[in-house]
Amino acid sequence: MATPMIQVRGLVKSFKDLEVLRWVDLEVGPGAIVALLGSNGAGKTTVVRILCTLLRADAGMVRVNGVDVDRDPTGVRGAISLTGQSVAVDEILTGRENLLLVARLRHLDDPRAVADSLIERFGLADAAGRRVSSYSGGMRRRLDIAMSLVGDPPVILLDEPTTGLDPEARVQVWEMVRQLARHGTTVLLTTQYLEEAEALADRIAILHRGRIIVEGTLEELTRLLPSPRVEYIRKQPSLEEIFLALVGNADTGGDTAGSCAAHHEGVQRRPPGRWATRSSSPGGPCATSPAVSTPS
Repeated sequence: MATPMIQVRGLVKSFKDLEVLRWVDLEVGPGAIVALLGSNGAGKTTVVRILCTLLRADAGMVRVNGVDVDRDPTGVRGAISLTGQSVAVDEILTGRENLLLVARLRHLDDPRAVADSLIERFGLADAAGRRVSSYSGGMRRRLDIAMSLVGDPPVILLDEPTTGLDPEARVQVWEMVRQLARHGTTVLLTTQYLEEAEALADRIAILHRGRIIVEGTLEELTRLLPSPRVEYIRKQPSLEEIFLALVGNADTGGDTAGSCAAHHEGVQRRPPGRWATRSSSPGGPCATSPAVSTPS
């Protein structure tokens, strides 16, 4: 069995009288995506800060890439990269200049080749020469993650990377995270979004009030609940599904109503300013019964 890239045993951390982490155990295998799922205040960011040597634990053992964070913090820093909740880019510089700066700080042999490779990999070629101040939120996050990969660290810590992003940008970041794992990078992702953990993680650890109360694959967690009762339900699509379906077709110049009809029959064109659908299928982003108003 492969040695875990992240090992946490009996992790304890308090701030004065407030217990933030209580005997946390966690493992992340090589090339895996593990989601640390929890509500605000559960202790997710505290775990990340300890892993990246920004905070010392009160008790417990933490190893990253086989290196103990207390005994050799410098060795740990050389093996990780952190993408925090706030995007850490220089808005005055261009995208390429941001990448060159990090590559030079890491003393890499060919900073330009590194920057060009990451620009191509993350689809930033058209914007690489522009100042980051002109970037959208999603583009800034993509650049932020690209900067985290300068030097090919084997472990990347993503602390709620999609906070504040619109639905389109979130989906783009999700694909980038999957791409990291395909390249062999080990990913620890903290999130409070259930659908994010479900979409990305090989394993999910639920952190609640400083304790990991359960950990496993989505299938294993699903088996913890009673067997489902099958009922026919006319599914109402989520707002995110509606938004992505409409915006995606608008961007490609397609017919929104026609695209929906390709998935499910019964989408009817109304006079400008109105959409209405009749559901002939229980699922899908366009199988909705109520009329939805759109600006004329």
